[in-house]
Amino acid sequence: MDYNKLNIDDTAEFNDWCIGCGNFGILRAVELTLHDLKLDYHNTVMVSGIGCSGKLPHFLNVKIDGVHTLHGRSLAFASGIKLSNPNMNVIIDAGDGDTFGIGVGHFVSAGRRNMKMTLITHNNGVYGLTKGQASPTLNRGEKTKSLPKPNINDPINPVALALVSGYTFVARSFAYDTQLTVSILKEAIAHKGIALVDILQPCPTYNDINTIDYYKNRIYKLDIDYKVKNNNEKVEKMMQAITKAYEAEKIPIGIFYQNELVPDYNNRIKEDIPNYLDYYPAIQELSINNKSTVDVIQILQKHRIV
Repeated sequence: MDYNKLNIDDTAEFNDWCIGCGNFGILRAVELTLHDLKLDYHNTVMVSGIGCSGKLPHFLNVKIDGVHTLHGRSLAFASGIKLSNPNMNVIIDAGDGDTFGIGVGHFVSAGRRNMKMTLITHNNGVYGLTKGQASPTLNRGEKTKSLPKPNINDPINPVALALVSGYTFVARSFAYDTQLTVSILKEAIAHKGIALVDILQPCPTYNDINTIDYYKNRIYKLDIDYKVKNNNEKVEKMMQAITKAYEAEKIPIGIFYQNELVPDYNNRIKEDIPNYLDYYPAIQELSINNKSTVDVIQILQKHRIV
C-alpha cells in the first residue's frame, strides 16, 4: 500500500481512549477498510452516537464527513441521510449500550426498512463512558469491577436480534482481529441492504471479565454457508445463524447470514415515487425567491381522509 497516495486527514483529533481499549483495533480496521475500498470520500459519511465509540469519527485519519449525534439516535440520523441522498455511503458507528439500550427501537425499525447502510457496534458489555454500568449485552450474573452487585438482567444477543428484525447481512468480529474485521466490513459495505457488524471488544478499565484472554480462549472462525440463494432457503439459513449466535462455550466470529433477495428501502420508495432515485431530496431546491417550492395544500389534499 502506497501511504503517500492515501486520503490522510492529519487534522484528526487527539485520541483519548484508555490504553488497551478494543476501540483502537476497530478504528484501525475502519481506516484500512475505507482506504482499500477507495470510496468516494465526498459521498461517504460516518454517523456515531454517544459513548466511547461515538468518538471514532473524530479520530479517523481519513477525510470523510462525520456526524456525532445523540445517544441511541445514530440509526435515525443515518436513515434521514440515506433517505435524503440514496447515493450516499452511510456507515454507522455506535456502542452496545447506545444501540441495544435507548436505541433498540431504532435498531429493530432499521431492520424492517432494509436501507443500504452498515452498522458497526462496539460490544464490550458496559457503558464505558459513564463509569461501567452493565450494558444490555452483559450476561446475567456477571459482576464487573464497577457494579455493586451482579447484573440481574438477561442479555440481548445482537446477532439474533438483528436476524429476527430483518437485517439482511449479519456478522460478528473481534476487535483485535483486524484482518478479519476488515474483510467483514468490506462485505458489509458492499451488501445491498442493512448490515450489522457486531464487534466484541475488551474494556480494560471497567470490564474485568470479558478480557482479551477471555475472548482469545473462546473465539473461533465460522465456516458455514451463510448466503441465501433463493427464498426457500431463508428460514433454514436464519435458524442456522441463530443457533450459532447462541453458542456459549465457544464464541463464533465471522459472517452469519446474508440475503440480497430483499428489496432495499430506497427502491421500495421508488415504487410509489417513480422519479425518487433521480430527483431525491438532497438535490431539490427548497425555495425560489424566498418562497417554498413545496405546495402544502396539495399535499394535505392528497392525503386527506374523506
